[in-house]
Amino acid sequence: MSTLQRLTDRGMIRPPRWLPGNVQYETIMGSVAYGVSSDTSDVDVYGWAIPMKEEIFPHLRGEIIGFGRQAKRFEQYQEHHVEDRDALAGHGRTYDLTIFGIVKFFALAMENNPNIIDSLFTPTTCVLHCTRVGNLVRENRRLFLHKGAWPKFKGYAYSQLHKLAIKQPQGRRAELVAEHGYDTKFAYHVVRLIGEVEQILMEGDIDLQRNNEPLKAIRRGEWTEDRLRSWFADKEMHLERLYAESVLRPIPDEDAIKTLLLQCLEEHYGSLEGCVVNPDRAVVALRNVQAELDRVKDLL
Repeated sequence: MSTLQRLTDRGMIRPPRWLPGNVQYETIMGSVAYGVSSDTSDVDVYGWAIPMKEEIFPHLRGEIIGFGRQAKRFEQYQEHHVEDRDALAGHGRTYDLTIFGIVKFFALAMENNPNIIDSLFTPTTCVLHCTRVGNLVRENRRLFLHKGAWPKFKGYAYSQLHKLAIKQPQGRRAELVAEHGYDTKFAYHVVRLIGEVEQILMEGDIDLQRNNEPLKAIRRGEWTEDRLRSWFADKEMHLERLYAESVLRPIPDEDAIKTLLLQCLEEHYGSLEGCVVNPDRAVVALRNVQAELDRVKDLL
């Protein structure tokens, strides 16, 4: 049973009625997934679900894309600070939930969105729920990786550096600044993102917990902000060279990813006949018709 289903059954959340029973994958994200914390009392949960067939193939309900009234399509469901006081043997757990529709999830994964990519590479101990379809995607997770990961991950790392410089900390973040002189949580994410994309470019794979010792050191306040910025500048130059030399695909293999998506949908729905036209088969059929017309054109 998915976490979403369990929390719904207990009346703690109210997602769309169809959603809880169609969740295919859920995993714990954040510091637990990165191997820098064992505290699972507060967890970020990412996952994805398969909507009803008409959501993905709106022509089945008579909708023409771009014409008339367009039904709002499901992309994601989010719920923050869901407190389950009975979890962890009564110690309690607080959830932040993000569940995507499969199409949105695949689109973000194909773009190498860092959070989405991370959710596919979490340790198995972090996976809370995984159906046969979910396992199919997880087994093929390296299919999504390409050289475009570098500009994407670099952009996210720059964003964390920018927040470190300008964001006014509050609550626990303010305590970190008071204790260490800067927001070590932003710093930790910079190093994490760069470490992950280095693995992608070199190996076409990710072990989220491989480089967790520097992350732990940063969280303990053992790096200064100057050291972080110097480290980032050196790594950026190194990764620009690595990007140029990497044998990874320069762009996503969209055809292969689409095939995987359709395979997941067919596994879930059954036959996709009437939903999808195989363009190759259609082209062959049209060519055969044209050839036959050419053969008998003198009789017409």
